[in-house]
Amino acid sequence: MKGRILGIDPGLQSTGFGVVEVDGRGLAYVASGTIRTKEAAQSDLPGRLKIIFEGVREVIATYAPDCASVEIVFVNVNPQSTLLLGQARGAALASLVAGGLPVAEYTALQLKKAVVGHGHAKKHQVQEMVARLLQLPGLPGKDAADALGLAITHAHAGASLAAMARVTALAPRTHAQYRRGRTY
Repeated sequence: MKGRILGIDPGLQSTGFGVVEVDGRGLAYVASGTIRTKEAAQSDLPGRLKIIFEGVREVIATYAPDCASVEIVFVNVNPQSTLLLGQARGAALASLVAGGLPVAEYTALQLKKAVVGHGHAKKHQVQEMVARLLQLPGLPGKDAADALGLAITHAHAGASLAAMARVTALAPRTHAQYRRGRTY
């Protein structure tokens, strides 16, 4: 795999982003940071979503990534929080798709396994490993570290998934949790 990967860790208050340059097995840090929505009122959901959408669009324009990877939202104990997080994720995804980028999705478990080696890693362990893998002088912020971790995960897993897709047609899966199944 070769090119730039943009990782996005969606959040309604702060959305992390990280850009990594990939050349074969080599990884190089390009940029990272957070898009914060604190300038909009807490009750102004459309305004906050607009900040996320435009922030991701600005990152795309500035760093010209070739593809993106986004964290899949987990179902939280609080359904309202899950819905709000899903809307923030939707704003980021819409911006990526509007920017013409192919998007891969990974769970937090996949991210932690790819970067740290086990799925129950703590935030600071992800920060430490991202800093080591990218030879950073210091630790990135938590949201930026997760975003960089998503880019690293895609750099490693994306090549394997692309190779499998070239060899065989991937069949749609049916999710057993739903009565007649959901195909995707």
